[in-house]
Amino acid sequence: MSSSIQKLSCAIALSVLSVSSVYAAAPKTPGAPDMTEAEFERGKQVFFERCAGCHGVLRKGATGKPLTPDITQQRGTAYLKVFITYGSPAGMPAWGASGELTSKEVDLMARYIQHEPPMPPEFGMKDMKATWEVVVPPENRPTKQMNDYNLENLFSVTLRDSGQVALIEGDSKEIVGIVETGYAVHISRLSASGRYMYVIGRDAKINLIDLWMETPDTVAKIKVGMEARSVETSKYKGWEDKYSIAGTYWPPQYVIMEGDTLEPLKIVSTRGMTVDTQEYHPEPRVAAIVASHERPEFIVNVKETGKVLLVNYEDLANLKVTSIDSARFLHDGGWDSTLRYFLTAANKSNKIAVVDSREGNLEALIEVGKIPHPGRGANFIDPQYGPVWATSHLGDASIAVIGTDPENHPQHAWKVVRTLEGQGGGSLFIKTHPNSKNLYVDTALHPDTNVSQSIAVFDIDNLEAGYKVLPIAEWAGVGEGAKRVVQPEYNKAGDEVWFSVWNGKEQESALVIIDDKTRTLKQVIKDKSLITPTGKFNVYNTMHDIY
Repeated sequence: MSSSIQKLSCAIALSVLSVSSVYAAAPKTPGAPDMTEAEFERGKQVFFERCAGCHGVLRKGATGKPLTPDITQQRGTAYLKVFITYGSPAGMPAWGASGELTSKEVDLMARYIQHEPPMPPEFGMKDMKATWEVVVPPENRPTKQMNDYNLENLFSVTLRDSGQVALIEGDSKEIVGIVETGYAVHISRLSASGRYMYVIGRDAKINLIDLWMETPDTVAKIKVGMEARSVETSKYKGWEDKYSIAGTYWPPQYVIMEGDTLEPLKIVSTRGMTVDTQEYHPEPRVAAIVASHERPEFIVNVKETGKVLLVNYEDLANLKVTSIDSARFLHDGGWDSTLRYFLTAANKSNKIAVVDSREGNLEALIEVGKIPHPGRGANFIDPQYGPVWATSHLGDASIAVIGTDPENHPQHAWKVVRTLEGQGGGSLFIKTHPNSKNLYVDTALHPDTNVSQSIAVFDIDNLEAGYKVLPIAEWAGVGEGAKRVVQPEYNKAGDEVWFSVWNGKEQESALVIIDDKTRTLKQVIKDKSLITPTGKFNVYNTMHDIY
């Protein structure tokens, strides 16, 4: 996804510009509006920050529509300015109307996307090793936990535009550390042991954080490409903490690394043919990655080609990769409650693909709503249909509830058993917990602020009754701004739910914590360091794939 708000800090902006400076020179595309070199450079930066995640580096489209010159020039500058300004209920943010882009920036971007996209450089082993740093060697790290924090209830909170993560203890609600990372950390993942936290930014920087240190901090770091979103660690019995893997948007590839140092060991390209037309695609980006509990494998989504790869890490010199055809364009996904079946959104195909990690094959392709975007999805027991997994959607208000129990409920397995109606499109995350009777759905990218600033919650035991609306942004009391409410995350016990109230970089943001049972406000966390908070990852739930 691409939904940054406000400008980057000076240091991060300089970092992005240094990356953009190695791109090819500004092209002079026939039929495109004139741009100065300075304008084109600014356009590259804004596109990276706001647009590339959904539309692709080469603008061929995925979650978002293609933005190649043959399309954009036909639309024209005036049309493009309106669309960039006001967005759409299908998940395109209202960049101009929200104030996240100025009118001059909207005009600049409307002209920029009518030019041919610049070609970014490749990024191979030599490039990776030049950025690799072991800050604290494994032999110099603690042999036991050196702090008094309840690490299992620790939260890693992405501070998107400041290029940091905040570590917040779930019991005390205190910020115990701010760690410098890459720009726009997309996810935090935990090692199988729970000791190490891996975070990866949109700029493809990975930080390995040792939670056992007196003050948890980075012990190794590396840059694995120009743009990225996914990192994961080995979890199969006997291989815990052995390897880590990262997938990049550019170049389109993945790299397997040593788990405790991030030393890059093996890079594999994902360029190839699409599953439908079987035509070559130059930019098949790596989206979600999960670690199998059934085999020593990583499960890798290749977005544009629609292939799910089962990457066996037993022998890296003789790497065995099973390629499973599913549907374009693969994005996020998560496990069913048994941790056997991986359900993942092929979002522009409006499908959910189900992969059986035990048998190593495609179990089902399920038609759902418009542009499913589940995050990792939500597992719960439906009172009528048994175990289910649910996804919300970027493109419409529907919530698809899918049966996941082929053994005890075969008549419902891999079928949409319910379609709930939420507040609207623009949903990024849906969440519940085994100890909860609530199902929460955000709508952070909806253009109506009444929708984007609130959360919908369903009673799992009475889904037919519809949702209740909780005014999360109002409870935060942060003043003016976009105040998007994003990504419900439970604590370890499953009796609290944390929400980010995501404001501009120069505006006040907050974390809102509610009591899950009563759905009432419990606490608001505010701090000057909480700059543009977005994703939150509870250590225990992330370790054990609880969602």
